[in-house]
Amino acid sequence: MTESLSRGAGIAVVGAAGKTGAAVVAALEGLANVRRVVHTARRTGDVAVDLETGVGLDEALSGCRAVYFIAPNVHPDEPALLQRVLTAAADAGVEHVVYHSVAWPYTPAMPHHVDKARCEDELRTFGGLRWTILQPCAYAENFASVLDGSATTVELPYSPDATFSFVALADVAEVAARVLTEGPDIHHGATYELGGPEALSVRELCDRAAGPVSVKQVSVDEWMSRHGQSLTDDGRARLSAMFEFYDRHGFTAGNAVLESLLGRPPR
Repeated sequence: MTESLSRGAGIAVVGAAGKTGAAVVAALEGLANVRRVVHTARRTGDVAVDLETGVGLDEALSGCRAVYFIAPNVHPDEPALLQRVLTAAADAGVEHVVYHSVAWPYTPAMPHHVDKARCEDELRTFGGLRWTILQPCAYAENFASVLDGSATTVELPYSPDATFSFVALADVAEVAARVLTEGPDIHHGATYELGGPEALSVRELCDRAAGPVSVKQVSVDEWMSRHGQSLTDDGRARLSAMFEFYDRHGFTAGNAVLESLLGRPPR
């Protein structure tokens, strides 16, 4: 163990290279000493780990009082990744684990949501660790190029009239920072559903864009042929199931908890 790691950082963000992890790191700036835990170290201070094997986790979490964990998107075995993180956290004497789940985790029609439900159960029953679960809805940033006016066309593999409680990633990150800095004496045992300020369809969201936006529904197969080339077969299957669910049911969540934790209306 290096001297710098043995001194420890206040909070480890596992998955810090992704958009959510990076947003949480940014929200914690000036509030805590943060350790960026990533798969591949690309900047000074990054700590590389292999979540598939657990290699590097013991060292990465050593000296940390809290851990924020977000798994790679649509991973084929997220519960196994979380188990490795929990074991390393317990061995390192971590006080608080904050798990990034999803709204509606137990939804059998969406396998990657069900994996998050399994992770929630794993966290609650692991023993010896205090924990908090965040359950955000879909990010408004999924349509950032529409909202900033840089896109004039949107293709969707589900109905443009399905409703969502789009939540701002910055709001989710701000809540995560509050939970992590206030700690388990306040937030242990809590599960926070984080929905945005209103239920909107993508069509309605596009109507709020700076300029006109054409919204078109395409088949899941057509969407995958254009945007899913880098995914594994399992990843494509999981996303396809999610799109089919969205088409039938949308994806909404309450906003009262988000507003309470922010201390202001959501963005």
